[in-house]
Amino acid sequence: MKKTNLTALTAAILLTFSAGAMAQTMSKNDYKASKNSITAEYKAAKQKCDSLSGNANDICAAEAKGNENIAKAELEAKYEPSAKTRYKALMAKADASYKVAKERCDDKSGNAKDVCMKEARAAYVHAKADAKVQMKTLQADEKAHDTSAEANMKAREKASDVRHDAAKDKRAADFAVAKEKCNTYSGDVKERCINQAKTQFGM
Repeated sequence: MKKTNLTALTAAILLTFSAGAMAQTMSKNDYKASKNSITAEYKAAKQKCDSLSGNANDICAAEAKGNENIAKAELEAKYEPSAKTRYKALMAKADASYKVAKERCDDKSGNAKDVCMKEARAAYVHAKADAKVQMKTLQADEKAHDTSAEANMKAREKASDVRHDAAKDKRAADFAVAKEKCNTYSGDVKERCINQAKTQFGM
């Protein structure tokens, strides 16, 4: 997955759970009905996977389980809107995408598989980092409504620290992908490739 695709995926996930996206609430009966519907949809999807074999079956099963986990997390975020439930919903998407991506990598071999796994990991790190940043930012916003200016400032400083750590984690993950791609070369060419990657990602 290219970096532009990683960015687009992350943006799409975050847009889904922007501050006002989950503002509405639902009744307990609607919540129970939705939960039963999610379980039924998962069972139907899993049953379709049984007709497949090998890695196709593994990918299908991972997608079915991932979709179930995402739907459940999104339901919780809708039923009890908070920074925490939104974070869990974002993480459900990240976990599901990562597990499916790893299964797809099993169709490859050699360096192509290694690069695929590193790219899947990088996408996961990006999604996790952005989810954590959003959670801390939303928590800071929530705190602003019922705390002093000083406490609010500390909360925002903490959110800023999380953004800094997230950027660092993203660079490390992207560097791992670039370094893995350098393994297709040897000698001086490989060394130059790695040095360029170090410069690009500040390693």
